[in-house]
Amino acid sequence: MLQKIIFAVLFILNGCQSTHKISPDIDNFKPDLRGLRVALLVTDGFEQVELSEPRKALERAGAKVTLISPKAHKVQGYKHDKAAKAFKVDLPLHKAKAENFDALLLPGGVKNPDQLRMIPEAVEFIRIMGRDQKPIAAICHGPWPLINAGLVKGHKLTSWPSLEIDLKNAGATWVNEEVVISDNIITSRKPQDIPAFNKAMIKVFSQRR
Repeated sequence: MLQKIIFAVLFILNGCQSTHKISPDIDNFKPDLRGLRVALLVTDGFEQVELSEPRKALERAGAKVTLISPKAHKVQGYKHDKAAKAFKVDLPLHKAKAENFDALLLPGGVKNPDQLRMIPEAVEFIRIMGRDQKPIAAICHGPWPLINAGLVKGHKLTSWPSLEIDLKNAGATWVNEEVVISDNIITSRKPQDIPAFNKAMIKVFSQRR
């Protein structure tokens, strides 16, 4: 009799366990970025996929992304060294105010960040975003202007390998990793890192809401 009772109790407990609802995996959680204002700062010569894919990911999550450029109407994207698609400029740089944005995205490509770091208005925009501890996501050569803005010292960063010495000389710790989060700065090395970059970017950006 006692054995039957024990069996019945175990059966009920097992049944309860089998129907228990398991919490969803955090990796499948989709943060709500509605209301988040993201500045996407570029000029001619950016690597197209490093603009289009992160922007797509942000917009899918609900963020409002504004393409800002020193160019007035369109900016030219590249696929490696060949011209690709041109993108419409939403807001000329001279009209953009850093205080109107919650986060910053800096795509790479060699020409694009090399030009931006020589434009005082672009460097000042980036500097203010960093000063106010707003999240900044930069991929490939994208971290280059962060040096001119005085934002890399004391940070652990990654980038395209050719920036390693420049970043170290500016006081950063450089590592060869697909994505690095250092306080408010997210960095990645190359287009192949975009999935990890997007995930980290959205995670950090979501904390600004």
